[in-house]
Amino acid sequence: MKVIPVPCLSDNYAYVLIDDQARQVAIVDPVEPQKVLPVVEQTGMKLKAILTTHHHADHAGGNAQLASVLPELEIYGGDKRIPHMTKQLNDEDEFMFGTLSIRAIKTLGHTTSSISYFVQDKQSGEAVAFTGDTLFVGGCGRLFEGTPQEMHTSLNLKLARLPKDTRVYAGHEYTRANLKFALTVDGSNQALKAKAERCATQQCTMPSTIAEELETNPFMRVDQPALQKATGQTDPVQVLAAVRKMKDNF
Repeated sequence: MKVIPVPCLSDNYAYVLIDDQARQVAIVDPVEPQKVLPVVEQTGMKLKAILTTHHHADHAGGNAQLASVLPELEIYGGDKRIPHMTKQLNDEDEFMFGTLSIRAIKTLGHTTSSISYFVQDKQSGEAVAFTGDTLFVGGCGRLFEGTPQEMHTSLNLKLARLPKDTRVYAGHEYTRANLKFALTVDGSNQALKAKAERCATQQCTMPSTIAEELETNPFMRVDQPALQKATGQTDPVQVLAAVRKMKDNF
């Protein structure tokens, strides 16, 4: 299993997911097909599916063009707002993509259509998660259609329980801004300081890992004293709500 990040728009990322054994590929959020298709062509493998993380146009906006060119594509998504969706996924649905196992995780908070895709190569033990605009490196998405409770559930009761070495691929390159904010609420966190220094010179900071996010992402550290002190809250959901509001105004 391989993942190729493809920069799109100003700060979006699409991802080409490669199953070497089955010699086929899927694309996660191919918002600009003209940038993603050449990468697929270079693999020499067949494009079989689109994995759509949510319905926003900067993620699902390429579905129509690809469906018109390749009508046999399977297009997965979380609700009927996903353009040209052929298979709607519910929470914890599992399916095989070639030799890879994919589990849909309904990760509410940013939108009610949000699906994170947990992909495992059972032979090698590798695992990756495509988290769209739910989990960013060092941050999380704005609560456009959801509540702090839903985002807390998505981040800390679902994604946090994935294997710690799971590689995390987020929908946008917001890392430097996220970590700059994180340092204002968790400034004594040495792992966070080290990550901010490391990411300062990286053009693409993906992938992260679940382990790194648990150490450095303030939205996944809502039970930690530093975040409780910064927000004046102790309940994890209220901490998350307060940190989200602070980030919105940062």
